Amino acid sequence: MEKIIPRYASENKGHYTPGIISNGMLYISGQLSIDPDTHKVANGGIEEHARLALANLDHILNESNCCRTDVVQCRVYISDIEKWDAVNRVYTEFFREHKPARIVVPVGRLHFGCLVEIEAIAEVNNK
Repeated sequence: MEKIIPRYASENKGHYTPGIISNGMLYISGQLSIDPDTHKVANGGIEEHARLALANLDHILNESNCCRTDVVQCRVYISDIEKWDAVNRVYTEFFREHKPARIVVPVGRLHFGCLVEIEAIAEVNNK
């Protein structure tokens, strides 16, 4: 098992969990809509939150030598199921033709005022 620790994990008090590589799979958990540079929740609406959470996911993928097309599944936590259409637009824009399986979980409230949280599983393929 190998940990992929985000370069900014300690700066935001560990709110970003490391990626874990095990048995050829990368497990990414807890990518929130918190800006790693300002340590603040995204400004704006649900689409801005979704873009920042996916950008944080992308960062862990890059540090793991993986890319978006390696993602096989995402679990998307949102504060309100009625916001899914907006999140789905950003999600589709992010992954483009690649369509990883997704599970949408409405949870009411997320951590720190975030509106979106992303977990993902990606294939590492001995990279």
